[in-house]
Amino acid sequence: MELNEIIQQRKQKVNSLEKKGIAVYDRIFPGRMDIASVLDALQEGRKVSLSGRIMAKRAHGKAIFLDLRDSTGKIQLYLKEDILGEDRFALINEFVDIADIIGVVGELFKTRTGEPTVKLEEFAILSKATRPLPEKWHGLKDIELRYRQRYLDLIANEEVKKVFLMRSRIIKAIRDFLNNTGFLEVETPMMHSLPGGAAGRPFKTHHNEYDLELYLRIAPELYLKRLLVGGLDKVYEINRSFRNEGVSTRHNPEFTMLEVYRAYANYEDMMQLTQELIAYVAREVCGKTEITYQGKSIDLNPPWQRRAFSEMVREKFGIEPDDQAAVMLKKLQAKGFAKNKKRLSRSQVAKVIEDVLEQDMNVRPTFVTDYFTSLCPLAKTRSDNPLISERFELYIAGLEIGNAYSELNDPVEQKRRFQAEIKELTDDEKKRVDEDYILALEYGMPPAGGLGIGIDRLVMLFTDQPAIRDVILFPLLRPI
Repeated sequence: MELNEIIQQRKQKVNSLEKKGIAVYDRIFPGRMDIASVLDALQEGRKVSLSGRIMAKRAHGKAIFLDLRDSTGKIQLYLKEDILGEDRFALINEFVDIADIIGVVGELFKTRTGEPTVKLEEFAILSKATRPLPEKWHGLKDIELRYRQRYLDLIANEEVKKVFLMRSRIIKAIRDFLNNTGFLEVETPMMHSLPGGAAGRPFKTHHNEYDLELYLRIAPELYLKRLLVGGLDKVYEINRSFRNEGVSTRHNPEFTMLEVYRAYANYEDMMQLTQELIAYVAREVCGKTEITYQGKSIDLNPPWQRRAFSEMVREKFGIEPDDQAAVMLKKLQAKGFAKNKKRLSRSQVAKVIEDVLEQDMNVRPTFVTDYFTSLCPLAKTRSDNPLISERFELYIAGLEIGNAYSELNDPVEQKRRFQAEIKELTDDEKKRVDEDYILALEYGMPPAGGLGIGIDRLVMLFTDQPAIRDVILFPLLRPI
């Protein structure tokens, strides 16, 4: 039958059931058990109460077999006319379809083939599906459809559900590690009066009561460092950040970040923390520190290798730490990159460089260190070379996973860098100095190390997914 015909037929079933006085969107089913717990403690003859979605229906004369699934597992139901009675058996046979959500009570037994099964005694329709599910291997081939109708994707593809269960376990493991090492989880504003804390184009909004222009946060960094000033020495936040920029296999405008700040530490301490954190997560969710990403074997066991950014860009582009943005752009263009650009800010130049270096990264976890100070407005400089900052970026399997600094805590130098950065911004990046943050630094921020990790990319890594949309339940999509 055509889809519209199936939908009409199912709607007619709803009308018929309601005329019979049978609820088709019933209340919660009493005494509900998880299917997984029933299977784990399987006891023949035990009476159970289950609820879930019908995933298959097989009729054999005066017997019907249904597959019932909830979020924990799947079990077979056995319906027999001489147990249910002619009328109730006919009701299920005629009016209950695949995708309907039902509640059942019955007795556990095993079939001759050893399959755990529930012999049905009572049932109720909890939600009548008026649309059929797409065929597992045919209806959800369209990637866009899977992202737009994630609820169908989760129903039809068990592997997709496993990705998001794994995502939840990864985030829990991160929290467990940080909580157990003395860090305090905090929440900071998502709406900022000034965009800051990282380079990027912000989303704008407006607060009517205060007649105030606000920005969705690019990063929580400056608020978290205010907490260091306030005496909270070890803090972290896992929450959303936003960039009004491009969409790709590695970028979504709305994304999840972990940011960690520790007083009386530096970027070397953050390297150690990063290695320990990610290795811990690997052991918790994978049971080992060796994983596979896109066919490549990766050993996450510390210590990890280091490479110097300053040496890499000198070798690849001839770029030096004291080059101005315009000079960097010319050198990039001489190597065939950013050819259609007339002007780029330092942050935009850095983005081009990082995209190129990302492609050159090998599989092994790698800390890229020795970034130019001109590209790091919030980081301390190395004591032996003011042109180089105490910063690293972490790459694993070619994915940029994290970024960390020894945090700049000199208010005069910080304001000078903010002002220098603003002068180089393009018109669509223009912003103001965060004077309140400078004020906070004037009260004294202890030396500190800060770390940011992209949760979505980390999940990509641990679930072996090639695109960021595969690890975000509802990614932003272009309207149809």
